[in-house]
Amino acid sequence: MTNPIVHPQTPHVAVASACVLGEGPVWDERANTLFWVDIKNPAVWRYHPESNEHSRIAAPERIGFIALTPDPDVVVAGFKSGLSRFNLKTGEAEPIIAPEKDLPGNRINDGYAGPDGAIYFGTMHDEETDESGSFWRWDGKELSRFHSGFIVTNGPAFSHDGQILYATDTVNGMIYAFDMSGGQVGERRRFVHFEEGWGHPDGMAVDAEGYVWVCHWGGSRITRFAPDGSVERTVPVPTAQVTKCAFGGPDLTTLYITTAAIGRDPHEDPMAGHLFKVETGGIRGLKTNIFEG
Repeated sequence: MTNPIVHPQTPHVAVASACVLGEGPVWDERANTLFWVDIKNPAVWRYHPESNEHSRIAAPERIGFIALTPDPDVVVAGFKSGLSRFNLKTGEAEPIIAPEKDLPGNRINDGYAGPDGAIYFGTMHDEETDESGSFWRWDGKELSRFHSGFIVTNGPAFSHDGQILYATDTVNGMIYAFDMSGGQVGERRRFVHFEEGWGHPDGMAVDAEGYVWVCHWGGSRITRFAPDGSVERTVPVPTAQVTKCAFGGPDLTTLYITTAAIGRDPHEDPMAGHLFKVETGGIRGLKTNIFEG
């Protein structure tokens, strides 16, 4: 990391949520609302910046991510048991598909709706010891696996033009890039390998210029990588376990950041698990895709 820009603004707490394992921020422009999840104290959180109101919706089991649907009150949730339609008003969950019924030690982790309307997500070993995790694509009709052999998966995320899919092998510190063609995922190639002392690559977001913002689990920061994998800037975050980020706000120039409190001493890391936000200085994100399947 050679003389990168240090982002001129410091993220501050938006919601003191103290999530055990906060993850998966998603901006819904229809209601100017941010959603995120707590995986291990299972819930969907909702935050409306204009009113500063927030709420917590209990989930029936561990939940890795949500994807928006045409109904603002219904999301597709990546539960431990599989994908389900989850009603945010009633708390009811309607199972859709279970990708790994034969692997009860696994759970769904990170995921999101791609620009092609399909949901891309990863599974992982819940105890983080076995290489049983995979990456999957679900378009509402067909479920396909496109990569496997991971302890912890993160991402996926698409480039600004929809031509490249990024996905992360967190334990081995590797972010891969896959060329996309007609919904088909090509061969993997190296995008970024985390150096010693960086922590581990966790969730990510791509901006409108095609730069990839990657969260550092155990590294107290976010790095903005150029499309060629070089470091453009770092964003220090005042807590250790930075899990995922998403662009939101009216102009998509506010970066929302989830974090985790699991394993942290609250006296040493008092802001662990909170939701943070920071202005990007005019760098715009991409509009959140909606799952139509």
